[in-house]
Amino acid sequence: MKKWVIDKRLLKQADFSILIIALIISVFGALNVYSASRASYGTHYLIAQFVGIGMSLIVVYVILLLDYSFMSNYATVFYWIGNMLLFYTAFHSEAVKGANSWMKVGGQSFAPVGFFQVILTIFIARKISDMDGEVNNLKNFSILMLYTLIPVLLVYKQPNLGEAIICLCIALGIIFISGIDLKIIYASVAIVVPFVLILWNSSLLKAYQKARITSLFNPTGNEQGSGYQLANSLVAIGSGGLFGKGFLKGTQVSGGYIPEDHTDFIFAVVGEEWGIIGAVALLILYALLLYKILKIGIQSKDLLGRLICIGTFSSLTFSIFQNIAMTIGLAPIAGIPLPFMSHGNSFIFSNFMAIALVMNVGMRKKKINF
Repeated sequence: MKKWVIDKRLLKQADFSILIIALIISVFGALNVYSASRASYGTHYLIAQFVGIGMSLIVVYVILLLDYSFMSNYATVFYWIGNMLLFYTAFHSEAVKGANSWMKVGGQSFAPVGFFQVILTIFIARKISDMDGEVNNLKNFSILMLYTLIPVLLVYKQPNLGEAIICLCIALGIIFISGIDLKIIYASVAIVVPFVLILWNSSLLKAYQKARITSLFNPTGNEQGSGYQLANSLVAIGSGGLFGKGFLKGTQVSGGYIPEDHTDFIFAVVGEEWGIIGAVALLILYALLLYKILKIGIQSKDLLGRLICIGTFSSLTFSIFQNIAMTIGLAPIAGIPLPFMSHGNSFIFSNFMAIALVMNVGMRKKKINF
């Protein structure tokens, strides 16, 4: 039984405040998911959300049992397994709301991309660690980008542009903090910009994806089309005022005017029912969480641990910024859920797996003789 018990000396080094902050955000998220979905689904999504949170805590415990260095030994195996799952969902799964992002196992649906992002964090961190941080070597940089582009293209094929960008951000965040030369950055930008222009004028970028981007510049120009979601989100947040309308009292939310308000547009629910005060409180919690992740990364005993923390930081930071920015009209709608807040057990699991990895690094920042 001892192998299933975490040594007390390691527990003393764990920063459980990270887990507490994540739980506070998750419980707050569950309440907002309930408010957004109760008219159509009653308590179904609320119960599902709490079940997901509870099961996530078990996953956190299991991850804390294993040394992150040990887990990284199997990163390559899980990387390729993950890519096979992404390939399957992209080409062989049934489409849900126009995207082939889900697969069924034992009657239950799950989206493998969230789990893969955690795997990608460990994988890229381990590769750079094995390279002794030599990311400016052209061969090493090319290898890293190849490993990154494989899942990015598979996720984009689903099509899931938002999650594909997150995969890219994870890898680029880790590579950047490893000390990438500015010349390589400039050269990469010079290659990417023409590619983006070609992509925009090709059939590879779907019409609805272009509409989401263009609606950013005129959110109320097509309120019954591409700008409908954003226009109603802005109304909800604006009507919330300083203190909000109160829990379960949001008229935009209860009226069903905001599609996907229990997932991608959950921040609109926060804005309407909890007001500026509630929104700012949520942002403060996110800031504390990100600060603690960075702190653990800085204090890590090795490059691998530091890069794992940076990958997690990059993923969460981009997701939080993009999600909130798109609900207030500052970024294109990219279908990216809000960490620990949006509905979805696969999403909740992957969020808690990511912070469990960070806690794992923090627990082992000092060598302990067993």
